[in-house]
Amino acid sequence: MLYGLKIALRYLTASKAQTALLVLGVAAGVFIFIFMSALIGGLADFITARTVGDISHVTIKAEDADPPILIAPDGHVLAVAERARTRTATLADAATWVPLIETVPGVVAVSPQITGAGFLARGAQSVQVSVTGVEPGRESAILNLERYMVQGSARLGSGLIVLGQTLADDLSLRLGQTLRVQSSQGVSMVLTLSGIYKTGNGMIDRSSVHVGLSTARTLFALPQGVTRIEIKLSDLNAADATALRIRALTGLDAVSWTEGAEQLMEALDAQAQTGYFLKSFALITIVIGVASALLLSTYRRRPEIGIMRAMGAGRGFVVFVFVTQGALVGLFGGVTGAALGYLALLPFPPRDAFRPGTLPMDITQGSYGLAIALTVLGAVLASILPARAAARVDPVSAIGQ
Repeated sequence: MLYGLKIALRYLTASKAQTALLVLGVAAGVFIFIFMSALIGGLADFITARTVGDISHVTIKAEDADPPILIAPDGHVLAVAERARTRTATLADAATWVPLIETVPGVVAVSPQITGAGFLARGAQSVQVSVTGVEPGRESAILNLERYMVQGSARLGSGLIVLGQTLADDLSLRLGQTLRVQSSQGVSMVLTLSGIYKTGNGMIDRSSVHVGLSTARTLFALPQGVTRIEIKLSDLNAADATALRIRALTGLDAVSWTEGAEQLMEALDAQAQTGYFLKSFALITIVIGVASALLLSTYRRRPEIGIMRAMGAGRGFVVFVFVTQGALVGLFGGVTGAALGYLALLPFPPRDAFRPGTLPMDITQGSYGLAIALTVLGAVLASILPARAAARVDPVSAIGQ
């Protein structure tokens, strides 16, 4: 085997220019494979982060109780009581469930909230808004308000309100100004603007306001409980399994973010399939290049192969020499291409620093080891046909050429 390896290396070094071009061609294919892996993976992470990164991955909502009904002995419904319009469904035992949910593996943040509709007024101007009340210290648990702040602070205390920049511009608001908030329950409060954020999401920046949980309790007349619990996970792809686990643990109706997000999931799957096709084409190019080069080498070295066969070398030995030659080409080209790909990806910002308008290249998803392994495997497979052709060379006819 060692002798066969030496012969394979000698064949490669005998024509250095040809070997260098072959290795460079394989390296180019590996470079494309790594570049596409980093681009497709980074783009998927960027899209997911922009669409799902700042929302709840698992949500528990309070359900409205069914209105009482009066049923006659024969089974017919006689009357249905009207549900009170001012009553808001609540999760009364949220304080009990939150610590339990926080112990579930994969859960990184839990945010009990009170949400509802309301109106924001300043002078004669009034706009309808969505009000979210969160606990102080959990302002950035789900939507990272701290990261998006452009003015003031995301910290929410009693009597404070934080809102989007578009809404602030529409009402000509500045930090420190007071404004009136009226909830759908008819309760009004005068609050002080303590922070302005810009998420880039037009709906949030234009119509969402955040207040402290105690302020929301007053606005929506909820002395206890919350209207929903939002949960963030370290792996958003595990949302379905985690939601089932929380349901079994608490008995609450935990809903994963994937429910109702079929279009987004289909788009991400289509993008992943596109990446697989592109990377497959790169590997096919490598296989064709190695196979054609080794076939050419086989025909050029027919006399040498004939001499080896005449000196007693078996067909298995000849196959080993050419397969080893292909494996070495794949290894050298794979390592070279992986190194070039890594160096090319270094200038791009890391995953956490992706910004709109830039290529979301993720250097951690370059699949370097996989690229090298697949390249070596592809080169070995590509060398089988030339190796078998070399093994079938007739010693007498080959030496006579």
